[in-house]
Amino acid sequence: MNTQVSRDKSDDQPGAPSKTRHGENFPVASRLIPKALRPHVHAFYLCIRAADDVADDADMAPERKTELLNAFDAVLRGKAAPDAITAPARAHRGSALATGVTVEHARHLLQAFMMDVTKSRYRNWSELINYCRYSAAPVGRYLVDLHGETDAPKRGTDALCMALQILNHLQDCKDDFIALDRVYIPEDFLREAGTSVAALADQRASPALRAVLDRVLDRTDELIVQARAAPPLIDNRGLRLETAVIIAIAAKLSGKLRRQDPLARRVELSRAETLLAAVRGVIRGLAGI
Repeated sequence: MNTQVSRDKSDDQPGAPSKTRHGENFPVASRLIPKALRPHVHAFYLCIRAADDVADDADMAPERKTELLNAFDAVLRGKAAPDAITAPARAHRGSALATGVTVEHARHLLQAFMMDVTKSRYRNWSELINYCRYSAAPVGRYLVDLHGETDAPKRGTDALCMALQILNHLQDCKDDFIALDRVYIPEDFLREAGTSVAALADQRASPALRAVLDRVLDRTDELIVQARAAPPLIDNRGLRLETAVIIAIAAKLSGKLRRQDPLARRVELSRAETLLAAVRGVIRGLAGI
C-alpha cells in the first residue's frame, strides 16, 4: 500500500502522469500485489494523484481548485461527464464498477484535498490525525477491499498509512511551507518548544525545531507499532508481504529522519537501505509477525 500521493515534484516528467512509477518512498503497485489487480491500483492512483496535483498547484486560484475537485467528485459519482483533467476519475469509476470496490475511498481523499485548499495549519496532533484519516487511510482501505479482505486489518493499515503520510510531511516540511504555506506540524508542539513555523524556512533545524521533529517522530513510531498488527490479519499473501515491507521501510525512514535534518536536504532512503528494509519486511511477513 502507498499513501504517497503528494509532494516531491522533482521526478515528474512533462507530459507523463505525475508520480506513478517513480519518485515515491513506497511503490504503488509492487510485484507483491497480484498482477490482475495492478491495473486497478494504477487507475485508483492516477485518479487521486491528478486530484492532488490540482490541490497542490501553487499558481491556481483556490476557487478554481475547489471547482475542479468538485468536478472530480461528480465524475466519480457518475453525475458528470469528464474532461481532460478529470478523465482519471472516470477510469477509476470504471475500475470500481468492475471490481465492486466503492469509490468512497477516493471521495474521502478528495475531502482531504478540499481541506488543503483552505486549511494550512493544524492546531494539535488530534487535528492532524483527523486530516490523515481522510488524506491517507483510504488508500490502505481501498487495497484491503480490492483484495477481498475483511475489515480486520484496517485498524493497522489506517495506522500505517497515517504514519507514511506524516513521514512524507516531515520530509517535505520546508518545501511545503515555502511553496504552499502549508504546515503539517502541530502548532502546539511548536509553541511548547518555543519556536514557530518561521523556523521551517531556515537552512538547518534549530535545537527547538529538532525537538519538535523528534516529538512528531515519537508519535509516528507509535503508529508504526500499531501497524504491525495488520499483516497477520491479511489472508492474501501478496498484500500481507507488501504491508510488512512497507512497515519495515517506514520504520527505517523514521530512523533516518531522526539522524538527518530535513531542512538541510530532503531525507530519503537509498536503494540499498530500501532493499534491506524490504528483506526484513518479507521475513517478518512470512513469519507472521
